[in-house]
Parts: sequence; structure tokens; C-alpha cells
Amino acid sequence: MRLAGKTALITGAARGIGLEFARAYIAQGAKVALADINAAALERAVAELGPQAIGVQMDVTRQDSIDAGFAGAIAKLGKLDILINNAALFSAAPIAEITRADYDRLFAVNVAGTLFCLQAAAKHMIERGQGGKIINMASQAGRRGESLVAVYCATKAAVISLTQSAGLNLIRHGINVNAIAPGVVDGEHWDGVDAFFAKYENKPLGQKKREVGDAVPFGRMGTAADLTGMAVFLATSEADYVVAQTFGVDGGNWLA
Repeated sequence: MRLAGKTALITGAARGIGLEFARAYIAQGAKVALADINAAALERAVAELGPQAIGVQMDVTRQDSIDAGFAGAIAKLGKLDILINNAALFSAAPIAEITRADYDRLFAVNVAGTLFCLQAAAKHMIERGQGGKIINMASQAGRRGESLVAVYCATKAAVISLTQSAGLNLIRHGINVNAIAPGVVDGEHWDGVDAFFAKYENKPLGQKKREVGDAVPFGRMGTAADLTGMAVFLATSEADYVVAQTFGVDGGNWLA
């Protein structure tokens, strides 16, 4: 098992991609702290995963919640080797309809949440002196602008930039910071995404989802399971010489 003896904390892990990462890490021998704002979903996820998982209720927009969450997880796990910054929000609107409240909400979770969770993990890893792995979740949307997705695209571009800066700063401590940029990933969140496009592009519900799936060179939308191979690789010693990179796992949607 490639992660035997390792411990990880994954934000936004009560469902979807984060929960799939937790399953993959546990299958590879890791103990995992699932962090999420949704206490009921978190309880269900931990019950599903069994004794190798613990739950930590965390609001990544609040520093006191981040501090308490990381302290609690480290106390229960004994150490922290890996962080996956997965918690994120999506929104869409034409430029003329973007609200400051929506902007603040997305940047608070997607950017500030990523930065200050990264910082909390890095402080522990530096103090412990044995390095670590930090994986940020970017997006193909961070590689380009999209007409109706300005704020979300900007947050994910910021995640890519933070990954570069943090990666260059922290590698001196043996901490590798890298990112995964998914393309279009199927899941329950796509109901909300599809609804945004149905509203602004005047399309029937489900049409946008079919269109983006058909447009993927691989031939379909991605799944959360498609992302786990890269998430495992970046957490292992096989990735020790990989620094400050963002990897597209998107079926060929973006050619880096």
C-alpha cells in the first residue's frame, strides 16, 4: 500500500470528490481526517469509511475553525503528512449581474480557505521537520476565462498561483505543494451548475451537461474516481521531485 503509515486531512470531504479521495487514501493504507462544514453529512461519511476515518467539523472561512479543526485532527491522528484543499464553491453570472456578496463568498472559500488551511498544515509540517505533501484543487477554469464564470475562474486561477508561490517557498522544508486541475466532473454538484447555465443560456435542464460531456476529447465527463490516481501519486514519495505544479486531469480538455 502506497500510503501505509501516512495521515491526511481532506477539506470538503463529506461527499463528492473529497469523499472519493478519502476512500482512495484509506485503500492505500492512510488514516484520514474528513473536514467539512456539514456535520450530518460528515457523520454519514465517517460511518461509511470506518475506523481509518475521523470527522472534523470545519468552516474554512473562519480562522478559529481552521485552527481548532487542524489541532483536533492532529491530536487524533498523531501527525499530519498530507493535506488536500478540496473545499470549494461554484457560481455563475454575466459580468453585469455579479454581486459583491457572491464574489466575497467564493473568494472566502476557494482562495482564503485554501491559503489558510495550507498555512495551518505547513506550520505543523515545518515544526515536525519531516516534510509533507499539500495538494490544492484547482480547475481547468483557472487556466482560462469563461463568459459566465468570471468569479469562479478567478478563484481557481488564484489557487494555481498560490500553489506556485507556496510550492517554491515550502520545498526548502521538504513540503511539496502541487495542484490538480479537473475538467468537467460529474456528480451531484452538476445539478446546480447545470441550473446556472439553463438560466443564463436559456437551455433545458440537462442540456449543458450533455454538451460539455460530449465535448471532452476522452468522450465523457470525468468522475471523482478519475482524479484519485493523481491524488495518490502526489501524496507519495514518488512525487518528491515534483514542485509547484498544476496537473490537468480532464480527459484532454486543456492542453498545458
